[in-house]
Amino acid sequence: MMRPMRSMRRMLTGLLVSALACRAVQDAIVPVEPLASPAGPGAAEPNLTVAADGQVYLSWLEPAPDSSVALRFARYDGAAWTAARTIRSGRDIFVNWADFPSLAVHPGGALAAHWLQRQGAGTGYSYDVRIARSSDGGATWSEPFMPHGDQGRSEKGFVTMWPDGDGFGVAWLDGRNADKARSQPRQEMMVYATTFGATGAPATEQQLDARTCDCCQTSVALTADGPVVAYRDRTDAEIRDIFVTRRVDGRWTAPAPVHADGWTINACPVNGPSLAADGHHVAIAWYTGAHDTARVYVAFSDDAGATFGTPTIVDDGKPAGRVAAVLLDDGSALVSWLERMGGDSAAVRVRRMAPGMPRGPATTVAASTVARASGFPRMRRADAHVYFAWTEPGTPSAVHVARAPVGAFK
Repeated sequence: MMRPMRSMRRMLTGLLVSALACRAVQDAIVPVEPLASPAGPGAAEPNLTVAADGQVYLSWLEPAPDSSVALRFARYDGAAWTAARTIRSGRDIFVNWADFPSLAVHPGGALAAHWLQRQGAGTGYSYDVRIARSSDGGATWSEPFMPHGDQGRSEKGFVTMWPDGDGFGVAWLDGRNADKARSQPRQEMMVYATTFGATGAPATEQQLDARTCDCCQTSVALTADGPVVAYRDRTDAEIRDIFVTRRVDGRWTAPAPVHADGWTINACPVNGPSLAADGHHVAIAWYTGAHDTARVYVAFSDDAGATFGTPTIVDDGKPAGRVAAVLLDDGSALVSWLERMGGDSAAVRVRRMAPGMPRGPATTVAASTVARASGFPRMRRADAHVYFAWTEPGTPSAVHVARAPVGAFK
């Protein structure tokens, strides 16, 4: 996995005004509305989730007064953010630019939050996943627990959570076979999953894939047939394409490729997929460098992720990846990604895509950078708006939030 986020020279990111969008012929003019961010100075690693009632939750990490790190969140009800609340703070929180904490919101109102926590002083890159629950809107949180039974000196992270029954589901990358203190035939990461109730302990964990890429994010979407988990696989020949597995009738299916990109790379590209679903309709976006050509693709499924159609190119020719996807009511998808603009500069762009639909213009949401400190821009849909969150690197860094009406994307 990658080293923790480091500061870099402050650069202008923020929202681009319409005049800037006009300069790029490929850009559409979309009324992107900046929202006052509830995150404090030094904040980074934002994440977004949307509750069943359409309220938007933003989580992030920021420095705490005692030189520790605090995991915080706030809720947006369509008009204003609630006061920011701290879920957990401590010097043992492991900060990684690509492996960020998350929140999940149950339709019944319960919350679940995850973060990474070092196993102790001097343990380096040995850390575990910690999860806490709240039944009172985040005013108080349970004692944290680990979803994984293994507590060896290894790395576990890149978590994705979802509402599941009366509780939550969780999937993660698991490095128990990469524990150098144990005798293992080879060092590798795996994908595991389990469920946990609103108040109970996690159920027995299940291995979903025995060999995966080391540090690409996982993603999940809830279909009419159950959850679909996507991740970057890793074969013995070092082919690292995107795979999915589905839970159908209580059992996880055998992992299957979304598309045979054939990207052979003996390293982790730190670029995971993004899923979105509505009923049996699923969209997945991902980054690949197959055949020495960087691309962002999107593909669609009408059978709850069992099969996917031919992928379509989303990017404008020089993508850095870091994708997100949301579905629209007409079955099209919005896909966001980082597009390289020269040197370290980049733009957070969004394009509407649909099977058989000609590529329309992209929308530039914000200026950014390909440096690690810029993290992964996030995007979620809540009713009639699409919400964005991203990190502005600097000293101190800052988390920005914006939204745009769904109907503005053509």
